[in-house]
Amino acid sequence: MTLKSFALLLGLSTIPSSGFAAGKTIYGLNEYIELRDFDLVLAAKLDTGAMTASLSARDIKRFTRDGETWVRFVLAVDGRDNEVIERPLARISKIKRRAGDYDPDEGKTYTPRPVIELQLCMGQALRTIEVNLTDRSAFQYPLLIGSEALKDFQAMIDPSLKYAAGKPGCNPDATPGE
Repeated sequence: MTLKSFALLLGLSTIPSSGFAAGKTIYGLNEYIELRDFDLVLAAKLDTGAMTASLSARDIKRFTRDGETWVRFVLAVDGRDNEVIERPLARISKIKRRAGDYDPDEGKTYTPRPVIELQLCMGQALRTIEVNLTDRSAFQYPLLIGSEALKDFQAMIDPSLKYAAGKPGCNPDATPGE
């Protein structure tokens, strides 16, 4: 090794390593996710281009219970499509419409969607995530995990991998975020 090469290596080793993934977990483009609240495991698409997580649901209706806004829906998932579920409404999300989905007569550039909180287990990580409800039955995956949830999971995505984390394996007594 020449003195120039050694100096270059020494110089590079002193550069801060902010580009490295300390504490991050590598997940594939698709992962199995346990929805703790529904005792259900689904294949999900991990999508860094989407901001929010989306769960396939139909017959979505808002209602009031004890002065609070709740949402009632049916999971649009094989084998669970007759089960009515009720959850507190966390908020309403405004999802940007695509150019082909925009109706100038309506004047809205977004679609309002109800959002609920769910406990999701991916790999060994359990997190409480906001999930918007929409009919995803036309899509291959009933669950989409967007960038906000991926940040909570401290995820790095390798699109060449599928199901890198294996089946969900969170401790039954785990507290989300630990």
